[in-house]
Amino acid sequence: MVIPPKTENLPVISAAAARRWLLHAQGLADDPARRATQSELVKTINRMGFVQIDSINVVERAHHLTLFSRLDGYRQTMLPKVLEERRSFFEHWTHDASVIPIQWLPHWRHRFERYRARIRRHAWWRTRLGENPQELLAQVKQRIIDDGPLLSKDFERSASPNGQPPAEEGWWGWKPQKAALEHLWRTGELAVLRRVHFQKVYDLTERVFPEHHGLPASDESEHVDWACGSALERLGVATPGEIVAFWDAIEPVAGRRWCDQALRKGEIVAVVVESADGSKPRMALTFADWERRSEASANSDLPQGMRLLSPFDPVVRDRKRARRLFNFDYSFEAFVPAAKRKYGYYVLPILEGDRLIGRLDPKFHRDQEVLEIKGLWWEPGVKTTKQRRIELDEAVQRLADFIGAERIRWST
Repeated sequence: MVIPPKTENLPVISAAAARRWLLHAQGLADDPARRATQSELVKTINRMGFVQIDSINVVERAHHLTLFSRLDGYRQTMLPKVLEERRSFFEHWTHDASVIPIQWLPHWRHRFERYRARIRRHAWWRTRLGENPQELLAQVKQRIIDDGPLLSKDFERSASPNGQPPAEEGWWGWKPQKAALEHLWRTGELAVLRRVHFQKVYDLTERVFPEHHGLPASDESEHVDWACGSALERLGVATPGEIVAFWDAIEPVAGRRWCDQALRKGEIVAVVVESADGSKPRMALTFADWERRSEASANSDLPQGMRLLSPFDPVVRDRKRARRLFNFDYSFEAFVPAAKRKYGYYVLPILEGDRLIGRLDPKFHRDQEVLEIKGLWWEPGVKTTKQRRIELDEAVQRLADFIGAERIRWST
């Protein structure tokens, strides 16, 4: 790397400046009360880069919560319209399952090939697909060619490839046909046409995205340049590792090479980013015109009031980065045994201005139409003033209205 071994002469960016820059880059500095149109939603997701999808529905699914935190007027029917009707986005993997702008589909051809090679080597996939994987894949694909879009449940459960009785499907306990569908989707031969009760409906990629399917893949150099440059745009300032991890689209060595070349060309510069949690400042990278970008974010007003973030919001998904920039130590405890949880099952961080000031543990009792707040924790040093309590009540009421809860019950 060209990054200087010593930091004395590097520009210093405060943690406060870095986190404000991140909030701007991720659409959380815009007025959430602006009109929530389909066009605004498309603009917001394009700006963020992607929205992570998650199935847990204890309050509302994560992708809806992420978008609602940026647009007060967002409703759950809006994402399917731009994803499944307008085809402004496609569904595939970044570091997790995500909704991704359709113009970037050619970049996913690199991922398709990577998945193809990885699946061939992976023992789990070999076991699920059986001794004749190509035959199974061809049969499943031919069924969709002949019958049109299908769900996994449209394929009869057969014996496992090893001759054992069929396993329960559950979490990763996939029947062979489900594994084949996922293989064909992950390698780009199938696409997700829509979801029904969160179950994927698969169809041929050329039928779902006829205008984009035939576009050539970007070459390797273009792909790496896109992966690193677009990631840095959405992070503001970041280490090489954070740049690579944003999309999880390239190997670390390729990311480091891009950083080295961009530094030599003067397109990016090395800086030192201070930490809010008292840890050692870190060398990082940002664009050469970082002062202009940082000043623009510093001089703009952040929205008033509080917002509740999804556990998978881009601002907190990288737990280490959130700790350094916000001094906010956050863990997702849904898969932690109840007795070992520090806070709760599905805890939402509370954003106020450019600070994460607390967290609450909500649960939506759909049969009773009640949003229960099971726990509330303020960060050390945060004073629970009357105004803060009013703003928190307003944020919780907005959440209740969004998910359709008729009543709010505080159990804390």
